[in-house]
Parts: sequence; structure tokens; C-alpha cells
Amino acid sequence: MATSLMSLSSSFLQPLKLKTLAQPRNTDLSTTRKIITTCDSQNNTGKSNPSSRNPNFQKRRNSSKYGTSRRSILKKSFLQEQVTFTARVSDDPHVAIIGGGMAGLVCALNLEARGVQSTVFDTGIHGLGGRLGTRIIEPQGLIFDHAAQFFTADDSRFIKLVDGWLEKGLVREWKGAVGELEIGGSFSQFPSSSPPRYIAANGMRSLADSLLLESQMVNLVRPCWISKLEPLNGMWHLSENGTPRGQFDVIVIAHNGKCANRLLSASGLPLVAKQMKKLDLSSIWALLAAFDDPLPTVNFEGAFVKGVESLSWMGNNSAKLGNGRTPPHCWTFFSTAAYGKQNKVPQENIPTVTAEKVKAGMLQGVEIALGLPEGSLPKPVYTRLQLWGAALPKNTPAVPCIFDPQGRAGICGDWLLGSNLESAAISGAALGNHIAEFLQNGEANPEEFAIGLHDRLSPLAGHDIGQFPGLTSVGEKEEANAYQLL
Repeated sequence: MATSLMSLSSSFLQPLKLKTLAQPRNTDLSTTRKIITTCDSQNNTGKSNPSSRNPNFQKRRNSSKYGTSRRSILKKSFLQEQVTFTARVSDDPHVAIIGGGMAGLVCALNLEARGVQSTVFDTGIHGLGGRLGTRIIEPQGLIFDHAAQFFTADDSRFIKLVDGWLEKGLVREWKGAVGELEIGGSFSQFPSSSPPRYIAANGMRSLADSLLLESQMVNLVRPCWISKLEPLNGMWHLSENGTPRGQFDVIVIAHNGKCANRLLSASGLPLVAKQMKKLDLSSIWALLAAFDDPLPTVNFEGAFVKGVESLSWMGNNSAKLGNGRTPPHCWTFFSTAAYGKQNKVPQENIPTVTAEKVKAGMLQGVEIALGLPEGSLPKPVYTRLQLWGAALPKNTPAVPCIFDPQGRAGICGDWLLGSNLESAAISGAALGNHIAEFLQNGEANPEEFAIGLHDRLSPLAGHDIGQFPGLTSVGEKEEANAYQLL
């Protein structure tokens, strides 16, 4: 019988057994101001005013032409007061989830399974998904998965979820040739003993768009850029550039990077902001290119490229999605993290000269990887370049989620456990169930529900494009985490 999205694995629905983490490992919190802001119907002082406490406090300098820097945002984060809610939660609590990627969507579904309503706010113009991104170009009918290319399932909880998607026809196994490509065009396919690789039936975004179709207690608001979180009268008030977007008992941040840091910089959640500060992210360039003719010498559908600085992955979207015999042939190319760092620019404002340089460098990398003479690669009939500025985490706290019970706020995402869709789903499920348990039983001793506020982040072993649980790299005798795309 199919595993419905409304009845996820029973192990997904259990509260986290991590209440012992309530006590900080390091009691020296000198980096965080311990001024408590009580938020209830009688007392509301949710805004911090550092200048009133410190006469030597200097106002932030004018921001750069690209906006506020991450460093200035994070400095501001540790001058804010800690919000402590004392008012009781609503009889019918409502959770705001900021971010409609895998983690945020699974969090919403697990809250619904526990009887808690939520609203998902997502910035996507064309659809949900975050890194479950698919770009469709009309009228040519071009289709590119421009973030996650496929995923594997190693954890039993995630396997059960994937089984439900398979039965519903939302995903299918990708059986095309995938492996490693050495300089000069030497391709080695992953062994048949490797775990199944899964893709969404109509591009990765179609999976994200389908997850909420059967939900009854999840609202969706998009495109929406939540720009402010304000504690007031025992609730979180959300707004988008001055426009109110509702009030909520609990908030969830289901994304990372500069947008998340901006939200947290003046939110009254310094402990949560402190954990975000520790996160180290790498940048990856994605080049989408369509060709009228098949690429020469290619005998694979996807390859992890070895030894080319400007290229770490090349995938044939047309072949993967079943229409590879007719032109145009749509390819997704990813750079290495090193190449992303060398050509780092603000992703909101990519200079034309940088875009042209990166595109040329990546197409040259394709020639080198395939062993083609310089300048012999067919000219693409379509190209689009995108910078994933917060593509992959370099470190992780190795906890499924972060939750501040005093501020009634949590974080979920793949970076908390690793760097893959499986980690995102497990993180979202864990936080959804933990919040549901907190709303039901956390009133008497909320501090017992603190998770991950003081955990140290450790370096994440991986590669330029992360990890795929269970996938064995060519040449390795033992199974190991090999790769994961964005």
C-alpha cells in the first residue's frame, strides 16, 4: 500500500529524544547579551536598542553597493536581546515556515500529521522546491534540473517516504549511465551494486510542487520574501517589506545564507543567529546549455568530472527525462567549489564580464573533460548562468534540527546533517515533530526542548558537490558517502 504524504513513517512522527541537550556544553555565553525580553500581552519590548545601553555604540557604516555584508549582519546579531515568550500558545497554534524546499515542506507535512496547521512562505516565482529546482524555457521546450540532479535513499525513514513517492509516480529510478569522467574522456560507470538513483518524473521541481497537493492544514504563500520577524503580544509577526504576512505561535527558518542571516540579525534570537554564524558555505556556478547536436564522445547521462578546475559535474537532462533522442540536448554543468570561490560575486548582481568569463571557462572545461580539441565543442544554441552563492555546507553540527523554546523558533535544513535531500527531509521531519511535541507538552518546562543551540560544528567530509548517502565512488572498495549535488 502506498505511503501517503499524510501518513509518513511512524519513526518520522516520534518526538526527538534529545532533551538532554537543553544544558549548554559551554556555559560561557559572554558573546551573547543576556538581556531577556518578555513577550506577552502585558509587556512587549521585542526591539533591541544597543545605543541606549552602550554610549560608545557606533551605528553601522554605510553598506556596500551590493547591500549589507554578512559580517555586519552577524555583528548586529549578537547585540540583540533574547526574546522569551511567556504567554501561552494559542489553542489552535499556527506555525510559519520560511522556505519551501524539501526541509520546509516535510516539516509542514509532519506538523499536519500531528494536527498542527502551518503556512509555508517561499520566494519561488515559478514553483516551490529551493534546490529541487527545474528551469523550463518556452517556447523552445527546454528543461533543465539546475540544482539537485538526483538523490539516493539510505535512511530507513527516508526510504519509506521515497517508496510512497514511487507508488504515486512522483519519482522514478534513474537507470542511465552515471559515473566518473577523467580528463580526456575516460568514463567509468558506477557499479551495479550502487544504491538506486532517483529523479522526479518531470523534473525535480515537480516533486516539490506535488508534496502539498493532499495537505489540508498547510497554507502556501509565494512568491513572498519575508523581510522582518517581530515578537509582539506573545506571537511572531511576519512582514514583507512593510506588508503584514500574519502572526504565528512558532517560526521555522528552513533556508540559510544571507537571507536567513538578515532575518536573524534583528529577530531577538541571538543563540540561533550564533549557530548560523558558524555555518561555512561554498559557492557553485551552474551553467545550463542546449545543443542542437549530441556532444561528441559522450557515452553517459551523468558524470562527476575529475581533475578539471572549472567543472565538477555534467548531466544530460534530455536523456535523463526520456527525450534525449531529439534536439535540442539540454545539459547542466556545475563548477567546482574552488572555481566558485575564484569567481565569487554577489549572486543578485553578476557583472557581465564575470558571467562571460565563467561561461567560457566552464565550456572549455567540458572540452578538456571529453578530450576534445580546443574550440571543437559545438556552440550551444541556449545558455543561462546561475551562481548558487550558498550551495554547499562545509561544516555541520550533526543534529537534526535547532530549536529555541524560549523564542519559539527553529531551524531545519540539509546542512544540519550533511548535504543531500535525504538530510533535508530528515531534518524537516525532526523539527516538525519536535515542535508538535513542544506545543503539546512544553509549557511547564520549555527549556527541556532546547536543541542544538550550543553544539559545535565539525568539518563535513565531502567533495566539490557534496554527498550521496550510500553511493560508492569508483575505485573504492568499501561503501562511503561519495557525492551530492547542491
